[in-house]
Amino acid sequence: MLLTERETEEGLLVAVCDADVLGETFAEDEISLSVSEEFYGGEHASAERVADSLARCDTANLVGTTAVGVAIEHGFVEEGNVLEIDGTRHAQLLWM
Repeated sequence: MLLTERETEEGLLVAVCDADVLGETFAEDEISLSVSEEFYGGEHASAERVADSLARCDTANLVGTTAVGVAIEHGFVEEGNVLEIDGTRHAQLLWM
């Protein structure tokens, strides 16, 4: 997985994607998701490091089976809230 952390005015933004989806665009009906290098490109990270980042973040975007699976496994995202876009899993996390 690739992990990026950014401090924003709204707090810590975390972006995580499976390495094999970086640079891909997924589209289905009116929904389009671009997994751009600018947003998702980051350091390779273990599941434990991703879970630590998700525990500290204010918002997160996750793309790919492994990335979304880590978020589900650690209780950050519920399976029922995961989108599937053109065969790829996507989830967003927002702490309020």
